[in-house]
Amino acid sequence: MVVIVMGVTGAGKTTVGRELAEALRWRFLDADDLHSPANVAKMAAGFPLDDSDRWPWLAAIRAQIQEAIERGEDLVVASSALKRVHRDTLEVDPSQLRWVYLHAPREVLAQRVSQRHGHFMPASLLDSQLETLEVPQRAMPVDVTPPPAEVVARIREGLKL
Repeated sequence: MVVIVMGVTGAGKTTVGRELAEALRWRFLDADDLHSPANVAKMAAGFPLDDSDRWPWLAAIRAQIQEAIERGEDLVVASSALKRVHRDTLEVDPSQLRWVYLHAPREVLAQRVSQRHGHFMPASLLDSQLETLEVPQRAMPVDVTPPPAEVVARIREGLKL
């Protein structure tokens, strides 16, 4: 099975995804690691990605998901997957995939992003991500204002993992 933890910057995709994978003893993939150097440089300079930037990145994520499913490997993926078309692209086999939508009030997200150090995504891009976000209809919504351990417990309970 593959669980994709998605949401805007500051939602805690990496933190929650990593903790969920550790709790389940599954492999974890941070989709940010698959961005091209050009994408990272563009975001670091304060410019949002457009879909032409995202397609090769989404293809790389999809390939990782496909390989995991083919091997029968359980995987947790942290990915923004902001638009429905992005999620549709990643949905290799809907029967083997679950979506978790991490969300919080803008103020919480902004505070988290402003406190991050060493991440290429500047706080200035939060609003563009919120504008781009198409709230998923087929995902388990999870408020991420509680501590990560509580968020992970809610996900495990909601997905019966």
